[in-house]
Amino acid sequence: MRAGPESYFHLSYCSNIHPGESWAQVDETLRRYVPALAGRLAPNAPFGLGLRLSDDASRSLIEPSVLMAFYDWLQAENLYVFTLNGFPFGGFHRQVVKDTVYMPDWRTPDRVGYTVRLAHILAGLLPEGIEGGISTSPLSYKPWLPDDAARKDAFRTSTRHYASVAYALAEIEARTGRPIHLDIEPEPDCLIENTAETVLFFTDWLWTEGAAFLAGAYGLATAEAEKLLRHHIRVCYDTCHFAVEYEEPGASLQTFVDHGIGIGKIQVSAAIRVGLPDDATARTRIADYLTAYAESTYLHQVIERRADGSLRHFDDLIYALPHIHSPEAREWRIHFHVPLFADR
Repeated sequence: MRAGPESYFHLSYCSNIHPGESWAQVDETLRRYVPALAGRLAPNAPFGLGLRLSDDASRSLIEPSVLMAFYDWLQAENLYVFTLNGFPFGGFHRQVVKDTVYMPDWRTPDRVGYTVRLAHILAGLLPEGIEGGISTSPLSYKPWLPDDAARKDAFRTSTRHYASVAYALAEIEARTGRPIHLDIEPEPDCLIENTAETVLFFTDWLWTEGAAFLAGAYGLATAEAEKLLRHHIRVCYDTCHFAVEYEEPGASLQTFVDHGIGIGKIQVSAAIRVGLPDDATARTRIADYLTAYAESTYLHQVIERRADGSLRHFDDLIYALPHIHSPEAREWRIHFHVPLFADR
């Protein structure tokens, strides 16, 4: 739904909160929950929906008859789809996910094909006059890349794949009139995880290497290629992720604006912040409390602020807990998405 009668911004929640990997499961869940939710939150206005589709679900929904049936249901219920979550490619619920959430990464053609398929689906659902966005994973996962050479190769390959998707989005817009952008979502321990790394990627890779790739592959002028990339590739700003990085939203967002980096989507939730007192008994109680959050499904990266102001990264909460009594540790920020309406 729009944030106000004349607002440019659209508010919703993402169907990612519901289990369901096949389109049949997603469709059943949407029909069960969304109309009642829309009736409560937007009884007299169209209600926008953020839709998460796995690769498997996207292969079903792309079929014209299935897509048309879904579109007709949206119309009947006064709903519209304006954004897709294209980050998790495969299974995301009721199984061990951990670092497989980044597979396949942007070094692979599978990620490209999946994302372009999502774009065609969104173009078929997007109302006229509204921009569409697809959030996606940030290149790759740092622990998979053992050295600078591997990371440089990941930057180069991922950049070219992002650029090829941007070109596909430009073709879709030219054909349908529906503007769609791909929104890269920085996340702790990924190849771009904070403001500085994101800016570096856009300025030193996407708008240079990506533009050169488009110029060579599709015969575009370099300036035209860069303009295309700026239009179709943006940032998905997740407030939890950047909080874990000890960044302030206002300063971070302003940095993106100052560098001309578009912000295509904002995902709002809180991270867990833990102050670490000097008292050892208190730290033990904190560790006992946090053990319940060290669950086996998702990665919960921890970034520790130390006494000298430096930051120490732990791949997962389960690996951080044995270090909670480190005398240099002053604070933990934990990648655990907490609803904003929670009391604690």
